Amino acid sequence: MTGYGEASAHLGGVQYFLEVRTLNNKYLKVVLRLPDALQSLEAELESKLRERVSRGTVTVSASVSDNSESAAFEVNKKALARYIEQIKEASGGAPVDIASLMSLPGVLQPPADAEGRLDATKAALFDLLNKAVAQLTAMREREGKSLVADLRSHHEFIAARVVKLKEIAPSVIHEYEKRLRTRIDSLLSEAGVKVDTVDLVREIAAYAERTDIAEELNRLGAHLEQFMELLTSTDSRPLGRTLDFLAQEMLREANTIASKSPDAAISRLAVEIKGAIDRIKEQAANVE
Repeated sequence: MTGYGEASAHLGGVQYFLEVRTLNNKYLKVVLRLPDALQSLEAELESKLRERVSRGTVTVSASVSDNSESAAFEVNKKALARYIEQIKEASGGAPVDIASLMSLPGVLQPPADAEGRLDATKAALFDLLNKAVAQLTAMREREGKSLVADLRSHHEFIAARVVKLKEIAPSVIHEYEKRLRTRIDSLLSEAGVKVDTVDLVREIAAYAERTDIAEELNRLGAHLEQFMELLTSTDSRPLGRTLDFLAQEMLREANTIASKSPDAAISRLAVEIKGAIDRIKEQAANVE
C-alpha cells in the first residue's frame, strides 16, 4: 500500500530530517538515500525498517545539517606547512593558493569525537524512523480499511453467484436428458426402432460425470470461507500473499467450472466470478 511519513528534530545545534514513502509491491524492497557520511548506518536502518514494514517499495530519505562550531573540520597545520614549503621550493617562491591546498590529503581532519557524533546521529535517526513509520502505518491502515471493504464486496459478489450455480447445476443434467430423449425418440420413431433404456441411462450418466461441477463449487466455497476468515482476522501477520494465493486457487476452480459445463447460464456466471477474482488479485497486491 502507498503511504508517507516524516519526522524532524533539532538537537544540540544539529537539524535532523527523515521521511519514508511506500509504493505497492508484491515484495519488500528498501531504498535508502543517506548522506555519504551516514552510509555506515544503512544496514541498521534497513533492519529496523524491516521490523515494521513487510511489503512494498519503501524509500527512506534522511538529511543532517550541523551548523554548530563543533562540526567544523580542523586544519592540520603541520601538514599544511609542509605542503606550502614543498610547493615554494618547486615553484621558486611563487604565491601559493591556500584554498587549493585544503583539498590535499591530510590537510583537513574530521571534527573531534567523530564516533560520538555518529552515535548521536544514529540515535536521532532511529527515533525519527520510528515516528515516521508510525505516521506511515496510520496512513496505510486507513487505506487498508477501504481495501477490506472493497474485497468484502467482491467476496459477496462471488458467493452470490456460487449459490446460483448450485441451484442451476442439477437442472442442467435434467435438461440434457430431456433433450436427448426427445432427439432420440424423434430420430428412431421414423425407423420404428426403440432405444435401449440402459444405453440411454449410460449416456446420461457419462454426460453428468463430464459436466459435474459439484466438487469445484465445494472447493470454491471453502476458499471463500477462508478468504473471509482472513479479512476478519485480528492477527497482525501480513495477509497480502495469502489472499493472492487464495485468489489463484479460486480462479483455478472458476476456470474448471467454465470448461466443464456447456450450459450458457453457468458459463456466464463463471465469467462473472473470474472477473471479480481478477479484481481481488489486483487489490491483494496492495495488501500487506
